[in-house]
Amino acid sequence: MTIKSISFLAALVLLGTACGTKEAPGPLDVGQTGRIRFVNLITDPARNPLNAILENVPFGVNLGYGGTTPSSLPSPATAFYSAILVGDRTLILQKTADPTTTVATLTFTIAQGLDYTVYAQGGIGGGAITGFSTTDPTAAPGAGQVAVRIVNMSPTGGALDFFVTVPNADLSTATPTAANLAYHGESQYVNLAAGTYQIRAVPAGTAPALRSTSVVINFTPPATPAPFPAGSARTIVAADAATGGSPLRAFLLPDK
Repeated sequence: MTIKSISFLAALVLLGTACGTKEAPGPLDVGQTGRIRFVNLITDPARNPLNAILENVPFGVNLGYGGTTPSSLPSPATAFYSAILVGDRTLILQKTADPTTTVATLTFTIAQGLDYTVYAQGGIGGGAITGFSTTDPTAAPGAGQVAVRIVNMSPTGGALDFFVTVPNADLSTATPTAANLAYHGESQYVNLAAGTYQIRAVPAGTAPALRSTSVVINFTPPATPAPFPAGSARTIVAADAATGGSPLRAFLLPDK
């Protein structure tokens, strides 16, 4: 590891000093704040992995496709979101292998008391990289339940019907957890009993009898630790393959 890399990691540790598991102290956390997290969905291996610089402060390092921050910061900064001052903000993405190379500059606006997820996406064949953000109004699940929502970040998949079921449930009789969710669409949170679930998606409007043979996303998170624990909230992200296109994939983001 180079001296530059060590210094960068040290800065990340300092960023996370004295934080809990719910919220990391942000680079701009004196005054009215919102909270932010970042997800790397750049489908260009030549520009991955990357470092994230939030308002000139290191925010994440060595983030590959699907990598997130601040949850991936060195301990004890394993928080879901980081505080940041309200207003117009900037996130600069740099190649980890060559931090002098800027991959993208993303701008977004923060409002007081709101949580945001900022995604970087695109880049296939050296193409443009763009940003997309969601506001995350995390619901409070009931006793013994988990709040779950879905965000469709797959340009290849288009509009999809999503099913969050017990493993191996019959899709022909299942009710979609989110129906006809378009690209960049966000579902509402729904409350489910805590436990382990299988996440599947089919093209929107697929006939019930054809669902089992039309699955384009099939994801069962590891059961240990429980992927949907009681009292938590989770965002299920649908995305393209790491280099773009199919096969589609899904992964979980902890919201609460």
